[in-house]
Order: sequence, then structure tokens, then C-alpha cells
Amino acid sequence: MAEERKLSWDHSDIERVCGFQSRKFTGVNYVFTCIIGAALSALFYAALLPFRGRGIQLIDMFFHGGAEHRSTIPYYTVFLTGWALAIVFVKWKKLQVQRRALEVKILPDDPNFVLSPRTAREILDRMYEKVDSPRRFVLFDRIERALSNLKNLGNISAVAECLNNQAANDDNYLASSYTVLKGFIWAIPVLGFIGTVIGLSTAVGGFGTVVAQGADIEQLKSSLGGVTGGLAVAFETTLIALVAALFVQLVMTFVQNKEELFLDDCADYCHRNLIAKMKNVNLIEPEA
Repeated sequence: MAEERKLSWDHSDIERVCGFQSRKFTGVNYVFTCIIGAALSALFYAALLPFRGRGIQLIDMFFHGGAEHRSTIPYYTVFLTGWALAIVFVKWKKLQVQRRALEVKILPDDPNFVLSPRTAREILDRMYEKVDSPRRFVLFDRIERALSNLKNLGNISAVAECLNNQAANDDNYLASSYTVLKGFIWAIPVLGFIGTVIGLSTAVGGFGTVVAQGADIEQLKSSLGGVTGGLAVAFETTLIALVAALFVQLVMTFVQNKEELFLDDCADYCHRNLIAKMKNVNLIEPEA
């Protein structure tokens, strides 16, 4: 039988593999994700560039200038979208690494095994043999905290309370790791609205100039046509931003749901493999 490979954070975490400082659990390094987001934005525009100027509105609206005098707002929108997607992607990769901890066996196969302060030391030793940097993993961080303090906790209810408190802390930390991402989802539509306001100002301002000059009816009709065309261009930035924000929100919701399921699996693992292995007696062993 082949020897079980040691689970290593440094060789599994995408940030560490790429040479960047790794954040705790599924938290992300924003410098690393910013670089990925910039690369995604560049690839997106590289794919659209050959089709620019061919009269395809869905392509041209991502570029500034032209006869319609489009703004540069779509560039910022695409960049923030790429950065947000990079954050979601890195979190998903880190979550895959965290899930591998559930497959590591650190308890004996003996069905009569009882967890006590003495056997807890054996489990911790086995965990360190099979896992490099256990505190980097949500599951092993909980186990280590509980087992390291097992003798002081005294009974099953105290150990269970310790695990539940740590689970709550993990929930709060992983929820806070979405704060910046949610900020991007808020900022992307705002950028679209700013682009629309700029377009509306330009269109209406041009019409106001024609009216102030006392133009005849034909000139007014021509100018009004330009205003309506300008309004259509102005709302393009909002369309881009809303579609981008919707897409990012859907992808984020999918990954966030996966993280919540993972936390539930960690809690279930601890109860099945730790709490259920304890006898319903005081765990403090008498001194010799």
C-alpha cells in the first residue's frame, strides 16, 4: 500500500504556490487577486479588440471615444469585475484545499476508542505527522484548540462548548472575508450610474447650447436627435455595470454557499469524531 501523502499548506494553497503571502483559511491576498483581475481585464479587451469599430454596438460600448464620444467608465467597470471574479476564484481554490482536511484520518480505526486527555496527545501527534501547518486548516485548527485544552475543560459539555465557540469564530471570519467583494458588487453599478450621468450631461448640455443660440426648428430637431442618441449611449455604461454586478453576485453566492456547507461538515466531523468518542464522565484524570 502506498504511503499516504502529507497534506501541505505551502504546496497546496494557490497564493503560496505563486509566491505570495497567504491569508488565513479562505481569506485572499488582495495584491495577488488584483494582478489576476488586471490580467483578466486585459484578456477580455484583447478578445474584443479585433471586432472594434465594425458597427457592433455590444462590442463598441466597451471602448471609449468614437463618434458617440463614449466615456472611459467601462474600463474601470471591467477591471473591478475582473478583480471581483479573481477573488471568488481564489477563494474557491482555497476552499478546495480546506476540504481535503476532511479526508485525512487522524483517529484510530478501533470502534472502542475513547477520547481522553491521554489519547488526545496521540491524536495531535498523528495530526502533525499527516498535516503540515495544521493551524492553517479550519478543521485542524478547531481540533487542535479543543484537544490541547482537553484536560483543563473537564467534561463533554465544556469541550462541545469550546468547539461551538470556535465554530462561531470561524463563521464570523469567513463571513468577513466577503466584505471587500460585497463592496465591489456595490461599486460596480455605481460606476455605471456615474457613466450614465456623464453621458446625460454631455447630451443635454449640447442641446442647451443649440437652444441658447436661437436655432430654427430644423436645427432643434437635428439637435434633439443627437440628444436621444446620446441618451442611448449614456445608458450603455449602466447596462454593462448591472450585468457585471449580477454575474459577480451569482458566482459569489455559489462559492459562499459552498463555504457554508464546508463549515457545517467541519462541525459534523468534530461531533462525530471528537464528542462522540468521549465518555460521559469527568475528563480530568487524577494525579498520580
